[in-house]
Amino acid sequence: MLIGVTAGSGSDKAAPTATATMTVTSAQTPIATPGADEVSVPAAPSPKPFAFGDTWKLSNVDPAKPFEGNLTVLSYEQGFTSVGKASEEAGAPGYVWAYTELRMCGEKGSYTDNTSSWTLYYSDGSRISPSSSTYSDFPKPEFPFEVTVTAGKCARGKLVFPVPGDKRPESVLYKPEGLDEPREWSVPKA
Repeated sequence: MLIGVTAGSGSDKAAPTATATMTVTSAQTPIATPGADEVSVPAAPSPKPFAFGDTWKLSNVDPAKPFEGNLTVLSYEQGFTSVGKASEEAGAPGYVWAYTELRMCGEKGSYTDNTSSWTLYYSDGSRISPSSSTYSDFPKPEFPFEVTVTAGKCARGKLVFPVPGDKRPESVLYKPEGLDEPREWSVPKA
């Protein structure tokens, strides 16, 4: 069975809608029983988390604006210093700077997205959004705040977050507007 998942750009500008298509096989096939009022169909499993470097394939469902591409999280680093203080941005003591390195590539058509689609997820359920600051000494290259990728072109860079210094995130989540379930890359233990 093929399942399409749509993802919007998350920006105010008109942008194509993307879809990820994956093949899901069911261990059980519903069987209609004579006289039975309902047939039970097992729910499709949630997508399993990716490892860093694993690629998620994107494709568009709108034939007027075809797009194919891929997205991956390459790394996570926590504890670098900057002229700006992570605790000041977070409004709480004990925060440090961290970044995740991302790569988004186009294979056909174009796709526009922005950094608000990304969050860090912690085992206690908390989520942290990217920094609203960009200091000149943040790790380079920085991932663009808003980016459009086209066939044969990529965007790669580091996205910075203010994070609690005594915790490590469980995963990096990608959830643009319109995507029902976020795509997830597991953060390796320190």
